[in-house]
Amino acid sequence: MTAARPAFGAQLATAQAAHDSMLCVGLDPEPARFPGAWRHDAARIFDFCAAIVAATRDQVCAYKPQIAYFAAHRAEDQLERLIAHIHATAPAVPVILDAKRGDIGPTAGQYAREAFERYGADAVTLSPFMGLDSIEPYLAYAGKGLILLCRTSNPGGSDLQSQRLEGGEMLYERIARLAAGPWNRGGQLGLVVGATYPAELARVRALAPTLPLLIPGIGAQGGDATATVRAAWRPDAPIVVSSSRAVLYAGTDGADAGAGFTAAARGAAQATRAALQSARP
Repeated sequence: MTAARPAFGAQLATAQAAHDSMLCVGLDPEPARFPGAWRHDAARIFDFCAAIVAATRDQVCAYKPQIAYFAAHRAEDQLERLIAHIHATAPAVPVILDAKRGDIGPTAGQYAREAFERYGADAVTLSPFMGLDSIEPYLAYAGKGLILLCRTSNPGGSDLQSQRLEGGEMLYERIARLAAGPWNRGGQLGLVVGATYPAELARVRALAPTLPLLIPGIGAQGGDATATVRAAWRPDAPIVVSSSRAVLYAGTDGADAGAGFTAAARGAAQATRAALQSARP
């Protein structure tokens, strides 16, 4: 078991206040896009991500490593090192493990152990499709954040999430109601809602007025920062707006790939953070 850390909600509030930031940098390492001599070298995943963290840690409210980008390269050990490194060098910044797990019973318990004991994450993304008992093993980890998929940023999310249930509400609305109500034992739940659907984002905020919202989809996916903040921001309800590729690879693509990539990443993070802050009502 890793050393105890403050509850995810408290960490998030502290980081947002200290850095005046709603920006979460997603850590999705693609060795084919690494700078200079590191390109195509999966052994450099930790080094690349640690350099991004060093360049941006005073600009963010959270980091969000995506587990598939590590596992695909047999780099889970580098993910463990990275989360420990973030905790050591940016101790006030929470780490959200983007795993989107969804299973029941003992299997869910093992996934919870993986996220919170092996990796030491402060929060994890989950699929609620299998119901409350699929998230109960995670709820046993007091203080850890559980961020449920609700209205995702991809176009195909409408195939199920926008289906109307008996009674007239859409599936994503039901998820928001449950997360804001009977499922939210210990105040641990949040929701994933894509920046690419600002009207649905506003609806989720109305249904879950105080829950943390993790909002992917700005930057490379085309979501608008101003529309996102105006739809979801409340003084007493945190939003965590995630940008991955637009920050990570700001200085690694093109003719000058590798020259000053950390400065370019920092510049992209600063610009995104400023755009988000300026959009507050």
